[in-house]
Formats: sequence, C-alpha cells, structure tokens
Amino acid sequence: MPQSLAARHPLRSWLLVFALVVAIAVLLIQLGGSARGLMTLPLHDFVEYWAAGRLNVHGDNPYDPERVHQLEREAGRTSEGILMWNPPWTLPLVMPLGLLDCRLAHLLWLCLQFATVAWCADALWRLYGGPVAQRWIAWLLAFTFLPTIFSLTAGQISPLVLLGAVLFLVCLRQGRDALAGAAAVLLAIKPHLSYIFWIALLLWAIRSRRWSILGGGLLTGLAALGVALLCNPSVLSQYWHTFTSRPPAQYRSPTLGTVLRLLLGEEQFRLQFLAMIPGLVWFVSYWLRQRANWDWNVTLPLLLLMSMLTAPYGAWPFDLVLLLVPVVQVAATISRANTCRLGLLAAAAYLAINGAATAQLAHEVEYFGFIWMTPALLLAYLGLRRPLTSACLSIRSDCP
Repeated sequence: MPQSLAARHPLRSWLLVFALVVAIAVLLIQLGGSARGLMTLPLHDFVEYWAAGRLNVHGDNPYDPERVHQLEREAGRTSEGILMWNPPWTLPLVMPLGLLDCRLAHLLWLCLQFATVAWCADALWRLYGGPVAQRWIAWLLAFTFLPTIFSLTAGQISPLVLLGAVLFLVCLRQGRDALAGAAAVLLAIKPHLSYIFWIALLLWAIRSRRWSILGGGLLTGLAALGVALLCNPSVLSQYWHTFTSRPPAQYRSPTLGTVLRLLLGEEQFRLQFLAMIPGLVWFVSYWLRQRANWDWNVTLPLLLLMSMLTAPYGAWPFDLVLLLVPVVQVAATISRANTCRLGLLAAAAYLAINGAATAQLAHEVEYFGFIWMTPALLLAYLGLRRPLTSACLSIRSDCP
C-alpha cells in the first residue's frame, strides 16, 4: 500500500482489521471458543461434501444416506448425518476433497472460502464503481455480514454460488460471453436459490442472440456432469431416486415454501414449490418493463433477492451470502455518489438487520427463525432504490 494513500485514509486498515477480528471471533464462538476447537474444526456441513466426493470418486452412490452417514461418523461427526442435496454436476467440485484426509480437506476448504468471499467483495466493489481508496468498505461488509459467518462456520458451499454470480458479471463486462455462461454454472450448485436468474438468462440470450453464453453454460455443465458420470455412471439415477423418494422434508428452511407446506400439508414436500408462483408472476411484469434496456449489473441484484424471497427450499442463513451482491452494490454506489444522508440510512439498515440476526445467533434461534432476513434486506434495498437511482444517474454509474 502506498504510504500517501494510507495517510489519507488512516481508518481503512483499522476498520478492515476490526472486520476480520469480528469474523474470527464469531467463528471461534461457533467452533467452540477455544484454540483446540479451532484446530479440530467441527465438521458441520462440510462433511457432507467430503463424504459425497469420496463416494463418487470411488464409484459409489454419493446420495445413499446410509453410506454417507457411515463415512461421516468415521470422519468424526457425532450428530445426525447430513446428505449433500446438490445436483450431480456439483460433484467435480467436491471430489478432490474426497481424495484427502477429512481434516486436511476441511482446512483447505475453509481457506478457499475465505479467499472466495474476499475476492468477490472486492470484484463487486470495482464492478459497481466504488472508489478505489474505499475498497476496504467491501471487505468490511463481507466479513461482518452474518451470512458470511454462517457460511464459513458451517463449511458451506454457498460462497462458490456467490463466486458464480460475480464471475458472470465480470466476464460480461469484459465481453467474454462464453466464460460468463461457464461461470453461471456455479449458480447451478443451488439452482433453486436463483431460479428467476435462469429464466431471465434464457430469455435475454435468445432476445439478444447471445448464443455463446448459452453454449458456454451448456458445455461447462455437461463437462462437469461428464466428470461425475465418468467415476459413477449411475449418479443421475441415484440422485433422482433419493430426491424423489426421500426429499429433505425433515428440515424447516426459512422460506415461504416451508410456511405454505406447514399450512397446507406438512407431509407434502412438493407444496413448497408453490412459493415460486408469486416470484414468476413478478418476473413476467419486470421482464416486460425492462427487457428493452436490460443491464445485468442493474438487474441481477434484484433477481437474486426475489429468487431468494420466493425460493421453494433453502435460503438458509448461510445461503444469504449470495446477497452480498446487492449489499456491496448499494455501498459502492453510495460511496461513488458521496452522499452522506444515504450512507447513514444504508448503514443504519445494515446494522439493524445484521444486529438483529446476530442477536438471534447469540440466543441460538433455529434457522427457521431467520425467515425475516431476506424480506428485510429486500425492503431496505427497495427503500434505497429510488434515491440511489437518482444519485447514480447523476454520476453515470450502475443504478440499483
């Protein structure tokens, strides 16, 4: 860092250090609050990826609950076994983990996730025109955003979904359509969390004749699936059998879909997909109004928020790390516009939402209790939308 730049922004390093300290402190609390706990890294959700990768790389069924749970117990998991529900094209990402000792793989995975979140926050800041000297704001947000803490603590794969969204925008800006399509495959790790994005991408690519985006995505998805099939030719039927015969109905995800299932028939998992109907109705109206002036930098954050709001399943607190896209977009636009009033409003909204979620975490509220978080983030985003649009139009920046 140049000395003059550091002198002009003396708080930057301190705030970044504070963000990292907060992230590490919460992580330590989640991991057991001791140095020994950090060294032994409770496996949490990570073990599902390790077990699935290990089984598939050896030609076994990665979606067999009994085999998966047996491996998880051998690795040291003492609580109830957990299955990887991600589709088969996700397996090439976790198969290398299965070749390693579980503890070593977990440590490497955690380092990868930290690096991924940091890079995504920085790339989003640059994409949305945030001042270079204030890039620390993106890092501060990334590592104080409670979903990031959830995701890193759990060893979740969600940061790679975030990476897909960010790489998609970066590649589009660079004019690399095929690579943008390839990057979008990472969003298909959890396709239900961004289902509106997939519809929009298809319609936009057809309307604008951007066939290379569709081709890049299709070829990359087929290549990933091919790797999984090469080791285990039956993996598609294995996934379909488990998902249709033993869906994850025992988990109460914090979604509208779960609410509908609890109200209409708790035993019918398929009822959760009714939550997508209002999302699809909204998208039809949005597409008809915006299709002529479609700009992914502007539309993607809202599509992600609406997809998460109406997701049939998932949207767990750790999945909300994907919403760093609208969070950093708003922060970068405010910083570029240099508007103190909007900055204070946005900071107040962020602290209120993040603070309330942190209080829930401290009181060990179950995941379903975080159902309010996505609507709150969406309302804050929409509340800032009009004044931010005026501000960024005045500086010819990307508008939310």
